[in-house]
Amino acid sequence: MGVPRIAIDCGPCPLEGVTREEWEVRVLLAACYRVFDHLGWTELIYNHITLRLPGPERHLLINPFGLHYSEVTASSLVKIDLEGNILSDSRWPINPAGLAPHATVHRHIETAHCVMHTHTTAGLAVACTRGGLSMTNFYSAQLWGKVAYHDFEGITVNPEEGPRMLRSLDGKPILILRNHGLLAWGETLPQAFAHLWTVQRACEIQVAAQGLRDELIEIPRPVLEQATRVSLQFDPRYGAGVDVFNALVRQIDRVGQSYKS
Repeated sequence: MGVPRIAIDCGPCPLEGVTREEWEVRVLLAACYRVFDHLGWTELIYNHITLRLPGPERHLLINPFGLHYSEVTASSLVKIDLEGNILSDSRWPINPAGLAPHATVHRHIETAHCVMHTHTTAGLAVACTRGGLSMTNFYSAQLWGKVAYHDFEGITVNPEEGPRMLRSLDGKPILILRNHGLLAWGETLPQAFAHLWTVQRACEIQVAAQGLRDELIEIPRPVLEQATRVSLQFDPRYGAGVDVFNALVRQIDRVGQSYKS
């Protein structure tokens, strides 16, 4: 069985001096912003998805601060370095509150090519609980040993928080920012998306189940270990979320393809 490939027709690149390789990455990330909008994972003009560009420079693409996710296009994405210096011709600034956690993960985890952060209602609700994510449903069961926690230190504009956040993350692909939201990273954009979608779904079910005012059924550790071990959705050998992401892009393409501009 072959590994599925991301299937997006990127079209011609309208930006002068931008390589075909960079343009394809821009279109991929812009599509992801539209997918987040489609799923309702937006917070006005806030939150971020960052994606590393190919090459040794470790440059990133991030959303322009001021645009809603539904307005982000491949051309409007801002190229930056890990210090937040804008490297592309952009009339939009970037949000310093978004740079700190993303740059920390990109800088210190070599394989972290994509980082995603959300303030969804269910994710933030679980982040506000002392117990955090409960190992009581089908989706959380697939995340055993994959979730870390970081205590809230205020708005994430302090670069000194970066090392503490990194220690909290401890190499795990999902970070629940207490009182704040969810963060996930992956070796590819679809893999990061698979991590985030799974923890988001687990949070939604947990919030709904806790509303029933009945005791949640804890899943035994051997079952958690089995569920996490055999789950294929994060495994690069099986596409690591590529098929799911392709299906979502087909949905947004039926609505419109302005993100490719």
